[in-house]
Amino acid sequence: MSSGGFWPGESPAVEQEDVEEPEATAAEPPGWPQQPAEEPETEPEAEQAAAAEASVAEPEPDGEEEVEEEPEVAPAGHVPGELDIPDGVAVLEGSPSGADRTVGVVVSRFNGEISNRLLESALEALNAAGVADERITVMPVPGAFELPIGAMALAKTRRYSCVIALGCVVRGETAHFEYVAGEAASGLQLAGLETGVPVAFGVLTVDTAQQAEARVDKGADVARAALEMADLFSQVRASARS
Repeated sequence: MSSGGFWPGESPAVEQEDVEEPEATAAEPPGWPQQPAEEPETEPEAEQAAAAEASVAEPEPDGEEEVEEEPEVAPAGHVPGELDIPDGVAVLEGSPSGADRTVGVVVSRFNGEISNRLLESALEALNAAGVADERITVMPVPGAFELPIGAMALAKTRRYSCVIALGCVVRGETAHFEYVAGEAASGLQLAGLETGVPVAFGVLTVDTAQQAEARVDKGADVARAALEMADLFSQVRASARS
């Protein structure tokens, strides 16, 4: 009689369970359990990554297009024009003619490189208008602040048909620019008003040296304006005498 409490010929339950469990394990396919759910999870991740890359790359062409589409702003300037005066109205209009004109030029030595080019431009315009070199007087002064008193001195001699003031004032970090530029403008106007001699304002008042470089040809415009005013004043005096 066996000691396990089983009848002869019977196999113990444990042995049967031991045999059945490996059979169930052997029936399972190799590599079980498989995880098919992980494969579709990787696809959305790849799609999200591609979408993120596309969203990062999209602003680049947009930025380039915006830069290309920016309009160029043309610098503001004075535009010459003609007046429409009705027929039958008396008109006194001067012309920039240098015949029989004597011209005084007061020029600032400060910012001399710009002042020299303004002077060169003005002298070329005077010569082109018929003003002989011997009828031109140039008087240098230290700076733009001294231009009004220099112009006043020339105008008071009554030897000059007109006076041209040339110089350059560049804006700085202090209020010096406002004082010098403002006093130069008002002083030159006062010189013309008190003497009755046309005084042309040829002082560049700019923010940078590059702006001054772009305007050095203004000396010619100022010279022609001075000659035109001189001719106009002559007509005014002639009409008053008649």
